[in-house]
Amino acid sequence: MMDYYGYMIVAGLISVVGMIVSQRLKSKFNHYSRIPIRAGLTGKQVAETMLQHFGIHDVKVVEGRGFLSDHYNPLSKTVSLSPDVYNGYSIASTAVAAHECGHAVQHAQSYSMLQLRSQLVPIVNFSAMAQQWLLIIAFMTLSSIPQVMLITIIAFAVTTLFSFITLPVEFDASKRALVWLDESGITRGEEYAGAKDALWWAAMTYVSAAISALVMLLYLVLRYSAATRD
Repeated sequence: MMDYYGYMIVAGLISVVGMIVSQRLKSKFNHYSRIPIRAGLTGKQVAETMLQHFGIHDVKVVEGRGFLSDHYNPLSKTVSLSPDVYNGYSIASTAVAAHECGHAVQHAQSYSMLQLRSQLVPIVNFSAMAQQWLLIIAFMTLSSIPQVMLITIIAFAVTTLFSFITLPVEFDASKRALVWLDESGITRGEEYAGAKDALWWAAMTYVSAAISALVMLLYLVLRYSAATRD
């Protein structure tokens, strides 16, 4: 059980780092949500304009639910924007709407990393569901059946790989969004700088998640290695 307590300490430290990054993102989003763009477009209009620019006519822009719940669904071909983004006229709503449309552009142009991530989703979902139970069993049987920990490590390796594959997908979507916002003239000067800052912090949440997953994976590998040496 001491191994499990060690895991909980590592997990707790990782959670604290994740919370700090998340709070920083919310702070940035709230700040830029109060600054309107001179173009006077809502997030919905920004998204529709960007999709039209890239000749994407089979993707719908819909209003979702929840704070910062924005996402692109390649199966239903919808860009779902949270209410604040969908109806907002701010730098934040513009940046987020363009970023999600960046994913739609990736899909339309068959961006390889997005395709790879999509293919891994079923495996990752299964691995993520199994991890919780595997961890408990693995730490309880570490000294007698270390193979369970090995299976747990494999499950964590899958989700860690997925976290790192997500990074270029998210950074590329932001890059596409920022290039288009600049070239289209929808954001200028301080508006563009604000959009870039907001998207950078959004990307940091994915970086934090990937590093956290890697740290946890390495911790489990070390515990397994120590158990098999004893």
